[in-house]
Amino acid sequence: MPTPEEQLEILKRGSAQIISEKELLEKLRLKRPLNVKLGVDPTAPDIHLGFTVGLTKLRQFQDLGHQAILIIGDFTAMIGDPTGRSKTRKQLTHDEVMNNATTFKEQAFKILDPKKTQVLFNGAWFEMMTFEQIMKLNGRVTLQQMLQREDFKTRIERGEAVHLHEIQYPIMQGWDSVMIKADVELGGTDQLFNILVGRDLQREEGQPQQVVFLLPLLEGLDGSAKMSKSLNNYVGVSEAPTEMFGKLMSISDTLMARYYDLLLCESLPADAHPMDAKKQLAARIVERYHGEEAATHARADFDLRFSKRDMDKAELPIVTFNDPGIDLLSAVVEAYQNGFKITKSRGDVRRLIEQGSVQWQGEKVSDSKATPGFTTGGVLKLDKTRTVRVG
Repeated sequence: MPTPEEQLEILKRGSAQIISEKELLEKLRLKRPLNVKLGVDPTAPDIHLGFTVGLTKLRQFQDLGHQAILIIGDFTAMIGDPTGRSKTRKQLTHDEVMNNATTFKEQAFKILDPKKTQVLFNGAWFEMMTFEQIMKLNGRVTLQQMLQREDFKTRIERGEAVHLHEIQYPIMQGWDSVMIKADVELGGTDQLFNILVGRDLQREEGQPQQVVFLLPLLEGLDGSAKMSKSLNNYVGVSEAPTEMFGKLMSISDTLMARYYDLLLCESLPADAHPMDAKKQLAARIVERYHGEEAATHARADFDLRFSKRDMDKAELPIVTFNDPGIDLLSAVVEAYQNGFKITKSRGDVRRLIEQGSVQWQGEKVSDSKATPGFTTGGVLKLDKTRTVRVG
């Protein structure tokens, strides 16, 4: 087992902010497993790689002998974390949240060791609280404190609604920390306010305050905005292995180093060629979620499609056009939708065509009005990572 000082150096890697390193080192010197908390709200059935950054760090704590506590927010998810939101989230039913939680746990245990992970639902304590207890808990914080949040202030300045149930969210997240006596809470940089509320509540309860351990928000495939389904710059952990591999191969070399750091907790191999390093990254991430055989197949398929250009043997989604004389722009829009369940606007597709991203049978076609005459078995490349075969 590494010394407390060595553990601190390992854990600091990939962190954005720790409040404070001194406190964390003191806790590591307690010679007992620390209660390390990561709270998640299963607001959707599937998660993307950006969501796994916290899980990966939690596994690192776990591997160092600490107690990983995964809080499933079956009650907080019904509110929806307002952090960074420009409007109120749609409220989910408890049944919807619990259905999502089943899928989420399956995906989370691709990273965490299920035998060493304590999974708790915060409904276990919130559903037992009386209205009197809720009022007393609310009496611990002031409206002025809650309105210090930038997202709330911005919405109020714009004349947009901030609903009272949203103000409950940081209080509930903080109370989770009290209930499990958290030593450390992990969260993205946007979670600072919520985790600090937890420290305040712990202090008032006479508990040692948790260390705030903030992690960067993972950039999406575009290398700028954070990974998000709404921005379509994400890699879903349940995506097909070949799709996942291809998406990861599209990232920049700069972003690749970031992904190594945050998703694998490792440095980019110093002596590896960038292309080899990227294939290694993609293969390891595919293996994590789909297994070694799927990763090997995805890499071989990528080599067929993009390295050897042997498209006849590559495994590609099949799309069928009812009108073989369909124009290129309409064909690409349909191919995205039918081959990958992605809705692209005609304007976005026109730009891809004009930029030379679209190819028919290995030849670039830059005229969106062209009618190539799509024949069965032909290969239509939509962009850097997506290609379909005409059925």
